Amino acid sequence: MEKNKEEYKKKNTVKVIFIVVSILIAIVLIGIWLQKNFFHTVADIDAKVSPTTLSIGDTLFYADKSAFAAIKEWNFGDGNISVNDSGYYFYKKPGYYQVMLTLNGKYKKVFSIQVLDKPKANIKDSITSIEAPAQAMQFENVIFRAKSKNAKLFSWKFGESGSIDSKEQMVIYAYQKPGDYVVSLYTDETEYPITQKIKILPSFKLINDSISIDNIYQKIDDDFKYHLQQIANGSSFNQHYNYLLNKYLCKNENAPIKVNTSKINTFYYYCAGLQFDKNNIIHSVKVSFDGEMNCVTKVDIIQGK
Repeated sequence: MEKNKEEYKKKNTVKVIFIVVSILIAIVLIGIWLQKNFFHTVADIDAKVSPTTLSIGDTLFYADKSAFAAIKEWNFGDGNISVNDSGYYFYKKPGYYQVMLTLNGKYKKVFSIQVLDKPKANIKDSITSIEAPAQAMQFENVIFRAKSKNAKLFSWKFGESGSIDSKEQMVIYAYQKPGDYVVSLYTDETEYPITQKIKILPSFKLINDSISIDNIYQKIDDDFKYHLQQIANGSSFNQHYNYLLNKYLCKNENAPIKVNTSKINTFYYYCAGLQFDKNNIIHSVKVSFDGEMNCVTKVDIIQGK
């Protein structure tokens, strides 16, 4: 009898434990279900507004995708509201605004928005202008661009042919003769043409039939040598330096200069040192050109004292 009571007690204990555990699990599951469907936090709100910084006239996009939201209200901070899931909004005045989304009357999320005043149009930005270099080489392809926000029709005169040379907004033109020219741009937005001066330097590849190629190279070498010697003699540094820089080196101050077949400097540092290193005599100069024969890219110099 005692044995049967003990076994009965054990069986009931196991059943009680099973029932208690089942009840606890059910309570947890019910709690999770209630939490998911009835109890929420700001972290559960799936909403966004963009951009957070905008100007008067720009659109603010707002959207809410929260799964639990039955009733929603967007308050834009300027007295206006919306009950839509998503949409666009325009602010009429600059300032800082707090956009508040309220779900089911109690869950709230706030977004900070800065609205800037509409940028004032700069009259300079609306004036048509020419974008082009002030100086180029003969036979070089030069890019001319009309900078305009409103113009639709363009006519170019580059001053060499005497007639209209192009009717595109951007055009490439190569001058056939050296000299000083006035570029004229006509548009449907301007009463008078826009003009710009351009200086076209002689190309090194222009060769007179009566002069041999060797003679032309020799003249350039001698001219380069002469101006370097003037710097070495203490003459006006800027005058002779800028002459060589602009006429031969295409304004490249970093062109390599090899001295006495071994030492190398950039053109600028070589000339800067040459003016202080007294009693130097430039014995010979040999220049090298680029593939287009427009610019000197390297200079070999033999000098001594």
